[in-house]
Amino acid sequence: MPILTQLYWLLILSLVVASISWTVTQEKIFEEWREAAAERSKSSHQLLVRKFFYVWTCEYCFSHWVTILVLLITQFQVLFDDWRGYFLAFFILPWIANFWMSLYRMLRVDIKHGNALAEQTITENEETKG
Repeated sequence: MPILTQLYWLLILSLVVASISWTVTQEKIFEEWREAAAERSKSSHQLLVRKFFYVWTCEYCFSHWVTILVLLITQFQVLFDDWRGYFLAFFILPWIANFWMSLYRMLRVDIKHGNALAEQTITENEETKG
């Protein structure tokens, strides 16, 4: 596969990994499940059980499991057409996906901050008029 095609697929697949990882670990739709997993992670006496449930609360950790699933479905490889291609893809995809998630988090915080400032300004203007 040509290198430009590989770069294209890296970007597309990393967006898929980021979207799934973010949704499961951050959004309201999975909040109850995530809270239950966090509780099991904290309360279990067995190390493997704690780590298994912790993975569902950490977007970076979870992105590696999503990457495995994506690689199994797509059979995407980077640079090499053997196990080395899968190995590289396994580390590159979550790295790029976590870049996307960090960017999304910064944008989301900035938007919330802007909304809070706008709301504060409106409240102050209403108080000065009244």
